[in-house]
Amino acid sequence: MNVVPTPVAAADRIETIDVVRGFALLGILLLNILGFGLPFEAYSNPAVDGATSGVNLWVFGTVDLLFEGVLRALFSMLFGAGVVIFALGKPAGLYYKRQLLLLAFGLFDAFVLLWLGDILVTYALAGMLLYFVRDWSPKRLLVGAGVVFTYLAVVYSGAFFGLTVLGGKAAVIETEVAAGAEITAGQQNLLDEWHDLRTSFEPTEEARTVEALSHQGSYLESVVANASGVLDFWAQALPLVMLWDALGCMLIGMALFKLGVFQGERDSAFYRKLVVYGLLIGLVVNGLEVYVKIASGFALEWVANVPVPTGDIGRVALALGYLGLIVLVCQTANWVAVRDRLAAVGRMALTNYLMHSLLALLVFHSIGLGLWNQLERYELYFVVLAIWVIQLIASPLWLGRFRYGPLEWIWRVATYGRMQPMRKD
Repeated sequence: MNVVPTPVAAADRIETIDVVRGFALLGILLLNILGFGLPFEAYSNPAVDGATSGVNLWVFGTVDLLFEGVLRALFSMLFGAGVVIFALGKPAGLYYKRQLLLLAFGLFDAFVLLWLGDILVTYALAGMLLYFVRDWSPKRLLVGAGVVFTYLAVVYSGAFFGLTVLGGKAAVIETEVAAGAEITAGQQNLLDEWHDLRTSFEPTEEARTVEALSHQGSYLESVVANASGVLDFWAQALPLVMLWDALGCMLIGMALFKLGVFQGERDSAFYRKLVVYGLLIGLVVNGLEVYVKIASGFALEWVANVPVPTGDIGRVALALGYLGLIVLVCQTANWVAVRDRLAAVGRMALTNYLMHSLLALLVFHSIGLGLWNQLERYELYFVVLAIWVIQLIASPLWLGRFRYGPLEWIWRVATYGRMQPMRKD
């Protein structure tokens, strides 16, 4: 007798995973709001929007210290856990059908909702690779993650030291030129190399114009301009960095699920150690990075759209620290109302993620309020707070009547090829 695959029933869901997912989903908006409301370059470089002093600098420092890359890492780990839950015991065809549907959601987010920083396409592609390692032991998965992060460290180090060393040598030559000295052909070649490297990390005037049009033109003009930006961004970043950034954390998430960490099955001492060591390592590494960024005057090697060599150490450590803290809270009788709301947000993660893009489109694009590049950095977080309030209220209300979020329901119906019950009895 063939067993027909079905979605996970509400009663079988793991509360801690839903709570962590809700926390991560809301937290991601702390960084994504910068890409929604400011030139995308401002995501990593506060000098772009003038956030180099006062309250804006404090906002930059706080967000960069506590959240930059951290919630994305945690969200990716959760995706890895989800792969284990879904892939084991289900046919490959069903799994890949689900990933292709996620890819479709991502393409809709990027090209229709105009979100250059969409993560769903990356997750869909990375998830297609993960099916082949679904049976790996936790140890093997963690070793695989280590290999991925080693590769990323090499890529980041190459970019960082290229900008640092070549930039330093170029500065010396430029000083000599300014003093009237003649330079050799070798020195001129070095200056040309530096110029090419620098411009590869800084958008051209043409790129800036296209980005502005993607937010301030008519919707049709913006679709065309945004598509150009998205395709260029993916061509440069997706195969070299983004895919591996997601894969490394997903492999960790798969291992953590198999070890019972996400489910709260380890003892309290384990989670306390996870909190202490995760927060200690993460805050020290991130704190040093933030200090040097500011002290260097936001030098290009520190604020280019490529993480610094130590970036993954800080963000992954902090993600694990936050995970341990949330599980400890879930093991108590405290903050039940908050946990329930976060769990509801987490159960509707796909709907809520795309809602971020939709609401941002209405707030920042000229077809809505037209506030792109109009708000100061700290003012963007009033928008974040408003979206949080909406989702923390709306998600429990929706799930009080329905079994799934609207897009989660569509995803399940399309995946399993048959109608799924939507309304609760």
